[in-house]
Amino acid sequence: MSRGRGTATVLGVVGVVAIGTAVFAAIGAILTAVLTVVFARRVVTPEPARRDDVHIVSADIQRGEVRLAASDETRMRGTYGLWFDRDAGHARVGEVLREDGRTVTRRLESVDFGRLDRARSGRMSGWVHLGPWEVTGDYDDVVVATPLGPAPAWLVPAGSDGGGSSDWVIQVHGRGAKRHEGLRAVAPVRDAGWTNLLISFRNDGEAPASTDRRYGLGGTEWADVVAAVGFAREHGAERIVLMGWSMGGAISLQAVLRSEEVREVLVGVILESPAIDWVDILRFQGRAMGLPGGFGSAVAHVLGEPWSGGLTGLAAPVDVTDLDPVARADEFSVPMLLMHSIDDGFVPIDGSRRLAEARPDLIEFEVFDGARHTKLANHDPERWSELIGSWLRRIAAATPESAPAAGA
Repeated sequence: MSRGRGTATVLGVVGVVAIGTAVFAAIGAILTAVLTVVFARRVVTPEPARRDDVHIVSADIQRGEVRLAASDETRMRGTYGLWFDRDAGHARVGEVLREDGRTVTRRLESVDFGRLDRARSGRMSGWVHLGPWEVTGDYDDVVVATPLGPAPAWLVPAGSDGGGSSDWVIQVHGRGAKRHEGLRAVAPVRDAGWTNLLISFRNDGEAPASTDRRYGLGGTEWADVVAAVGFAREHGAERIVLMGWSMGGAISLQAVLRSEEVREVLVGVILESPAIDWVDILRFQGRAMGLPGGFGSAVAHVLGEPWSGGLTGLAAPVDVTDLDPVARADEFSVPMLLMHSIDDGFVPIDGSRRLAEARPDLIEFEVFDGARHTKLANHDPERWSELIGSWLRRIAAATPESAPAAGA
């Protein structure tokens, strides 16, 4: 081979490699763009059914045991609901009895419906109770008139005499959940002398849907909390605490920041595993899926762009940076009880830390270790209930009933 021909061959190979590299880079960029849009759409789209992510190895109904594939979720201490067969069945599982590294055997407390002995997949849930009738004999099915129409709620009066109280806690559940999420808090709230109102909100499968049928990550749902506050005031509430679970925390904080009507009667906020920093949450979820570090920021960018509605289904863009309560921390003026686990696994604790650090004068920050997302009450029910009960009693003692809340 001549030198000229060899050089040409080498240059040709280099050119092919360069072209190939460029093609792969272009394909990678396209795939990343597609994944970004898919993820952005997923974040704001309510799931018709929760995904079964636990493998059920076997269930011995007679012995009261169920064996599950080992994971962080199935190893959790405490009592949980076990939905199976795509929510066609429900059981309740207690403490871990045995573990061999590959499987976890838990106590089977009951099977409420469905054939657990035939099931092969399910999901662990913090919802142990199927309805308020399991935690109290005194409750009412009520309707809150929201801007989109009537939304069902459960009203649980304080005290055993059913007389209720002018002190109310309005519970706001999280993304993909329903009112049932707050049933764990009914007892400590009621025992502290406060009435419970467990609400539904737009697009949660119970309340009316918005035209786009999409979550606003707190940027739209807050209006339904304002409606719930109005309902509570019409029914005798004089002092109100908002309790938000996960995305319900984001919704509650937006209601505080955006509504004078809420601030007029608000005396406190309880945040359970709250979604504080959406950009941080999106980054965390992206990393959990093995995606590049900047993926979460790219998803946040798509959600906030006015042109993205056709891709995400949103009727209006959601600028997650506008939903950051840390940036507006100086606007809060009522006490908060903030509870989060370092092992949350879904919503990182970092956002809660930053909010607590921004307002240490208002926020009592309680860190749990070993609990998963919104499962603090299941993991350590005594500590969790005591924190809520004692905090509510202090709020009631510190705030005169006849006086408007601070910051009104």
